Amino acid sequence: MYPEHPTNRHPVTAVEVHQPVPLTPAVAAPAPLVPVQPGSVPTVASVVLPDGRVVTGYAINPVQPEPITAKPTVSRAAVNIALGGIGFGAVCGGLLLLTTFIAALTALITQLITLAAVIFGGWIAVQIFSTGGSKGGTTVNIRKAVIKRNHFHG
Repeated sequence: MYPEHPTNRHPVTAVEVHQPVPLTPAVAAPAPLVPVQPGSVPTVASVVLPDGRVVTGYAINPVQPEPITAKPTVSRAAVNIALGGIGFGAVCGGLLLLTTFIAALTALITQLITLAAVIFGGWIAVQIFSTGGSKGGTTVNIRKAVIKRNHFHG
């Protein structure tokens, strides 16, 4: 974008490129041998390698691992206890939800009862304290009446 200053130019240098050389795959070595103190001194053995070299040393037999013993069977009681713990853990969440639901339902019922009491109490208060001429009913004055010989005297 901007031209370079002529004094800032880098001189051209030759670049040497190195190509990677693949490593030859390592020969898979057998499992490491664990040295064991022999009961008696073994005889010295010599081996001639294919390239003509001679290797001399003691022959060591590899140690055989101990046979794997069968696992003891798990008792039925232990299995039942473990399954019971898993079941209890699974149920705890449901119990928490159930108690929450019951508490919410109780609060709802309490609020509905309070609302009904307020409405009904207000209606009764209106009936008692309302002023107004006619209440739409009939007024009856009851006096002492005398009935003589099947004849009403009022």
